[in-house]
Amino acid sequence: MKKYLSLIFLVAFSYNAVAQMSFEEQDSLNLRKLYDMSLLNGKSYAWLDHLSNKIGGRLSGSVNAAQAVEYTKTELEKLDLDSVWLQPVMVPKWTRGAKEYAYIQSADSPTTTVNITALGGSVATPETGLRAKVIEVQGLEDLAHYGREQIEGKIIFYNRPMRADLIHTFEAYGGCVDQRYAGAQEAAKFGAAGVIVRSLSHKIDEYPHTGSMSYGDLPDEKRIPAAAISTKDAEYLSSMLRLNPDLDFYYKMSCRNYEDVESHNVIGEIKGSQFPDEIIVVGGHLDSWDIGDGAHDDGAGVVQSMEVLRLFKESGIRPKRTIRVVLFMNEENGLRGGNKYAEVAKKNRENHIFALESDAGGFTPRGFSFDASPSQFKKIQSWQSLFKPYLIHYFELGGSGADIGPLKGGNTVLAGLRPDSQRYFDYHHAATDTFDAINKRELELGAATMASLVYLVDTYGFEQVPEKEILK
Repeated sequence: MKKYLSLIFLVAFSYNAVAQMSFEEQDSLNLRKLYDMSLLNGKSYAWLDHLSNKIGGRLSGSVNAAQAVEYTKTELEKLDLDSVWLQPVMVPKWTRGAKEYAYIQSADSPTTTVNITALGGSVATPETGLRAKVIEVQGLEDLAHYGREQIEGKIIFYNRPMRADLIHTFEAYGGCVDQRYAGAQEAAKFGAAGVIVRSLSHKIDEYPHTGSMSYGDLPDEKRIPAAAISTKDAEYLSSMLRLNPDLDFYYKMSCRNYEDVESHNVIGEIKGSQFPDEIIVVGGHLDSWDIGDGAHDDGAGVVQSMEVLRLFKESGIRPKRTIRVVLFMNEENGLRGGNKYAEVAKKNRENHIFALESDAGGFTPRGFSFDASPSQFKKIQSWQSLFKPYLIHYFELGGSGADIGPLKGGNTVLAGLRPDSQRYFDYHHAATDTFDAINKRELELGAATMASLVYLVDTYGFEQVPEKEILK
């Protein structure tokens, strides 16, 4: 009897081992299929070519943004998804106007023109421009050191660079983005006439990098013009100030803010065959800044997300759960699209189990960061070996993405695709963020990597986590 029971146990153990092996083999084969299809017959690069070269920069509220909405909706409809629709959202409308102009003038040296670009949301300078003395600071905290008596009527020059010793470039970006976002608001409180901010990039070149800024609750009459200056010209201005602190800086901008206008999130989905009420979201943001064509930020994320659904359709993999692509509008200067999507999802009591965002450029994928509970992350880590053949090694707890952030809460797992970031801030928000900076193979590898993670989440799902583990 004992021998008989041992035999039964051995057979059962062997069966489970074979079954487990077959699951792993099947997963491996399906991931291989997704990678092959993206690399051999992908659509992401062609889609991005159109977005970048036929439409161009897609600033919220612009004609180009509206064209991008119609184009991506039409392309999603061609994929024969179960549903494609537009979700209305009100967005800010800001225009840059005529090209900005700036120069440095010193009594003992010739006038030198420099490269600047208005920050998104800035007010204009006076029609004749703004000319004033300059005070260089290394951050917002330096303003109190000078006080109103020294700052009033002057231009504040924020010149804290991105730290070069930080391997994670987004950490370096986070360490100085407050100068760009809140620099004008804080300087205005001390009576400054305007602000110039060092571009957020490790690269020393002549291309200024724009980005969003805020005046907080400052009344209109106290708002001052804000511009970014290229890193090369920031270095030059700083060196000139050391030689002559009494020099003048002149700049002219004609940007303008308008009333909000209606735009749209673009949404498409494949309905789940077994658990249609469990929703998996994959997405990127459709808007971009206007001085480039937004190829890396975030045209790459848009087309990679669209490609995820195309790969599922073309491969014949029928998802168990509903997979939804969301192309968010207005991430760059308001996050209105992400907030609207989460608002509607909550109102409709939708059950989002997972959301994945690509908004870090179209470079070689390295892995993912996750906003998940310990038990959820443990399950995710069990899939890591499936990605090793594709040199995807980075599976870490951390941030996810701005647009999917409003979905956080309960059992929802959030994730962000993490490409190699070392070159990202060479292009971020600059005129150099153009289609020719995209590598086709890197873009397609990213799309396949996203599709592979979505496939695994769809196949295995997530169990309810204990109350003490729920991320608030």
